[in-house]
Amino acid sequence: MAYDVKGALAARALPMLRGRFAGFLVKGSRGRLIAVGHLLSGNFLNALIMLVSVAMAARSLGPATYGVMVLVLSYNRVVERILRFESWQPLIRFAVEEEARGSPRRMQRLYCYGLMLDMGAAAVAAFSAVGLAWLFGPLFGLQPLHVELVAIYSVATLFNIAGVPTAALRLSGQFKMLAYAQVAGNVLRILLAFVCMVTHAGLVGFMVAWTASQALGSVLVFWVGFRALRKMGIPNPLHARLKGLARDFPGFFGFACSTNLSLTLRVITTEADSLFVGAVAGSSAAAVYYLAKRIAKVATQVGAQVQAVVYPDVARMWANGNVRTFRAATLQVQMALAAVGLAILAGAWLLGPLLIRVGPGAAYSETYILLLTQLVAVMLMLHAAPSRSAMLAMNRSWAVLAISGFGTALFVAVAAYAVPRYGPIGGNMAHVMLGVVTAVLLDVAWLRRARVRPVAASMG
Repeated sequence: MAYDVKGALAARALPMLRGRFAGFLVKGSRGRLIAVGHLLSGNFLNALIMLVSVAMAARSLGPATYGVMVLVLSYNRVVERILRFESWQPLIRFAVEEEARGSPRRMQRLYCYGLMLDMGAAAVAAFSAVGLAWLFGPLFGLQPLHVELVAIYSVATLFNIAGVPTAALRLSGQFKMLAYAQVAGNVLRILLAFVCMVTHAGLVGFMVAWTASQALGSVLVFWVGFRALRKMGIPNPLHARLKGLARDFPGFFGFACSTNLSLTLRVITTEADSLFVGAVAGSSAAAVYYLAKRIAKVATQVGAQVQAVVYPDVARMWANGNVRTFRAATLQVQMALAAVGLAILAGAWLLGPLLIRVGPGAAYSETYILLLTQLVAVMLMLHAAPSRSAMLAMNRSWAVLAISGFGTALFVAVAAYAVPRYGPIGGNMAHVMLGVVTAVLLDVAWLRRARVRPVAASMG
């Protein structure tokens, strides 16, 4: 009798498990995983090249001087990302709705709208960085002699017009091209860094090398993005009529502003924290802290690139009312990212000390414990990346902004307390707290919203 009961339970449980597993492996999973694979391979290649060039600069300049370079780069990126629009997010959101119309001219005007925002923001950011450095540089630890370094790197900001090409490559499914487009720029960076190291070019030489390679990478992304538009049958956005763009696409600018504010909040935790550590603990501490973050950025980029794959798909799923598929796809990517995060953390634990000695050198040995702590925070942010994509697909960008605002406020409070007391690792502690809060709140928000009926979802 016991055997029959067990057999009956097994007969009922196995089909149930197969059904659950089949529901989890939603349509398009293989294509998404292939796209993720391309992005990860390109990302790791870029990260490896970038880390080699960073190691050259750190070893050649030493902690104190390299710390000055860190402060200049962080300052420029803070100004740029505060003023820059993440136009690829509203472009994808509106383009998936315009696909049903099948009008190349409207798509041309939509991309033109995004391009105007990108170009205007890049110009304002470049000139603002120089002006603000000249006026308020000492507040960020920048001396008058360093303003010229800010001016050098601001040239790269002028070329950073990535919103339209990024959206075009993602919507056309050209993830391989997106992944490898910047390899040439990073190869140039490592070559120039080697020349600077051998010739003892100093701080100015390394800043010129970083500027030239960054500008080349931006130009290449712009070119392949416009080629993707042409292949999709969309005319050149530069030739579109400018009049009436805001009227034809109501809500676009508001969506772009909300994502820009979210980006501004992220800047406080991704770039401005290095400025704070430098101001409180000195340029050498900023160098060690920044180096740990650059190494951990290999994992951080995984989340950004996976979001690039997931966002167009889940936006279409939600727009079409496929809530069950939408939910399964998001959970699937979260599980995959958890595995990636654990693998990276284990690799850093085993190989971190060796890589630091061989790369930047023994003077940066303190980077190891900072790296492990930062990777814990990165794992939490990896988990949150698909949740953020899900919320944006639901047109809940302002909710994402509110969660980002709360997390950032908590980050600032923890960093303000911990950095003066514990040094650079206090910044990593603040990142862990931010990761926990962001991951939990985003999960609660999108999972609750994804329980609504498909008809209601399609109207959301």
